[in-house]
Amino acid sequence: MARIRTRRPTRTRPLTATRTRTRLLTAATGVTALLTATGCGAADMTKQSSPYANVGGAKSVTLSVQSWVGAQSNVAVAEYLLDHELGYRVDTVQVDEVPAWDALSQGRVDAILEDWGHPDQEQRYVKDKKTIAPGGDLGVTGHIGWFVPKYFADAHPDVTDWRSLNKYAKTFRTAESGGKGQLLDGSPSYVTNDKALVKNLDLDYQVVFSGSEAAQITQIKQFAKEKKPFLTYWYAPQWLFNQVPMVEVKLPKYTDACAAKGAEDPKSFDCAYPTTPLQKYLNADFARKGGKAAAFLKKFHWTEEDQNEVAELIASDGLSAEDAAEKWVKEHPDVWKKWLP
Repeated sequence: MARIRTRRPTRTRPLTATRTRTRLLTAATGVTALLTATGCGAADMTKQSSPYANVGGAKSVTLSVQSWVGAQSNVAVAEYLLDHELGYRVDTVQVDEVPAWDALSQGRVDAILEDWGHPDQEQRYVKDKKTIAPGGDLGVTGHIGWFVPKYFADAHPDVTDWRSLNKYAKTFRTAESGGKGQLLDGSPSYVTNDKALVKNLDLDYQVVFSGSEAAQITQIKQFAKEKKPFLTYWYAPQWLFNQVPMVEVKLPKYTDACAAKGAEDPKSFDCAYPTTPLQKYLNADFARKGGKAAAFLKKFHWTEEDQNEVAELIASDGLSAEDAAEKWVKEHPDVWKKWLP
């Protein structure tokens, strides 16, 4: 889809290469909450953020972008429309999840478009300091869980009950997992409940990190190509389900009590991840004074199918984020025109 066009320059300044997806760990969560599973690096990366954020009088906006392709899809479409429809210069900054909240509070970025839940940050910045304002529901529901390929679940229906997993530990064993079954995870930077779950549910499994979302996808696709059994930590929305149908393993039911206990002691988690509507957040000053850009981002609201369509164009079809956004925008004017102020 190469084409010649004139557009404002966009800068993406990766503050870190890691993708941390906050996994809902707490009770209320998050969000994705995936509540507290907040994946973030310990280092404060905010000092490297964009010089264009919150520049008084300038028609510019800075968006925080996480490293997983679903979040990149949100930003790609928002960036394209802010540029082409509203005339804004857009700067994007890749920051891990918790540092992104710090950057947002300080006005170093103007908006986070996909938050999977950070109750501690919400309390500190939204409720107490009031330096961050809710930007509304993204329209996408996030969920993390353990999955097996549908072809294996069809042949072994009981594998979808966690109490049967030890029966299949040898089946899921790999060279990397030693003598135990393999539970495939993504980046070691993700904060998940998986090690706690394996221990607390007395499962004969070893968590094995692939290294990144891309590496995990490559491994899953290779397993599927060879029709091999696998057990993996995965999440929705995610375009890969379109190519590799998977079935969720039912873990012990998620409860607020379990989440609250896990928030106090992450090693105590012994229940499933929650399902939560993903949220947007804006710098409070930007929310009040950001004009059409702020109004547009508050209205930005699409479906899991919309996000997966753009994500698959980027991650599977090889389009650039800009070209994927342009293709989606041209095909769905009935959706995005409602977002314009």
